[in-house]
Amino acid sequence: MRHRLIARFLYVTTLFSSGIHAMSPEDHPERGDVPGWVMITLMSAVLVAGLLAIASPALEGLFNEAINRVSR
Repeated sequence: MRHRLIARFLYVTTLFSSGIHAMSPEDHPERGDVPGWVMITLMSAVLVAGLLAIASPALEGLFNEAINRVSR
């Protein structure tokens, strides 16, 4: 289930990022670098989601072990 969600998230972010470049005019001088910042934000979100998917079992184990030690 989690892998499907991550795959769909990556698919949507890819479609979204490709749509940004298609919709933005290249010749407008006041446009700024918004597509670049959006791409950095999306890439950061994908990186965090990927790391969380990989490290989630280990983090859950560490958390449960810490709670068990405190509750003794």
